[in-house]
Amino acid sequence: MSVSKLSEELVKAGEDVIVLTTTANGKAELAVPTGIEQLVDGVKVFYFKRLTKDHTHFSPALFSFLRKLIVEEKKRGRKNELVVHIHAWWNLVSIFSCLIVKMYGVKVVLSPRGMLNAYTLSHKNSLSKRLIHQLLGKHLLKGMAYHATSKQEHDDIFAFTGKSPETIPNFIQLPLQHAVETQANEQYQLLFLGRINEIKGLENLFSALASLSINWFLTIAGEGDLNYVNNLKQLTAQKRIAEKIKWVGHINNVQKFDLLASVDALVLPSYKENFANVIIEALAVGTPVIISKEAGAAEYVEETNLGWITSNTPEQLAATISRSFEDIQKRTQIRASAPSKIKRDFDETTLAKKYINMYQNLLKIAI
Repeated sequence: MSVSKLSEELVKAGEDVIVLTTTANGKAELAVPTGIEQLVDGVKVFYFKRLTKDHTHFSPALFSFLRKLIVEEKKRGRKNELVVHIHAWWNLVSIFSCLIVKMYGVKVVLSPRGMLNAYTLSHKNSLSKRLIHQLLGKHLLKGMAYHATSKQEHDDIFAFTGKSPETIPNFIQLPLQHAVETQANEQYQLLFLGRINEIKGLENLFSALASLSINWFLTIAGEGDLNYVNNLKQLTAQKRIAEKIKWVGHINNVQKFDLLASVDALVLPSYKENFANVIIEALAVGTPVIISKEAGAAEYVEETNLGWITSNTPEQLAATISRSFEDIQKRTQIRASAPSKIKRDFDETTLAKKYINMYQNLLKIAI
């Protein structure tokens, strides 16, 4: 969503944007023409097949096209006007694309999307990450510019690379217009919305909820590994809270904003989030948020007083949820003021100018 919206807004601002990506669609492949320009929401997109069907996304066709694209720009005398923006790390398509770009002396900016920090390096495929980092990654990371979406991600990138990134928040797909719910629910309606993964801290949330004496109900919207989801459901049964939790699976954008507006609070107890778009999406419809301090947008929420910040330990989560339940006045204020604040602070035209300035400044300096 963030990359798509960024590309669309840059095109609206008059920039020449080309997106290179693979046909990856989870373990399946997108049914799209490959190697041919497609116009997607006004953006020129080229899709390429991948050889590996896992998270590495190895795509020789993409690498070849990228090299040809750079060579053509060089022949036209426009190499010094070209910036390549890579999103994410720890996969072969990102790393080898970066290698090609640097071989031809083109400026590159990396948005690691929460992938350059000690937690990510030590969790999930940590051995392969460390191997990639030692063989190639650490050398490539030395000579590029960085973009962070929050102060927390800024600090993570600086600690990992020793370089201070430009910090600009994500573009958020905001609702065009949405009625704000004002009637209180009989139960304290909580919502978790997002990818169901170990990093999200749902086990801690279940332990917290099991200890509460208030009348609560939790809706979980999102998908994840089937075995992991089943283990979570078994955990709720063990804690005797299964009947107070509803699993609704994947929801589309229209359903998302309706669901966000209907609950009393969004809960996000993650161990790590580089930004967490869902926090801003919730606030855009006036829904208060209860989030861990490890969420990238936590600083913004704290500055604007649009929710509650907590550690994600079960004890602190339970105390914070109870405190938010009791503070009806604050929840009412957030419901009334948050949508206008989000519309102002995440204005698309303003954000587009910041990204364009980042690219222009990068072209002027030596990396």
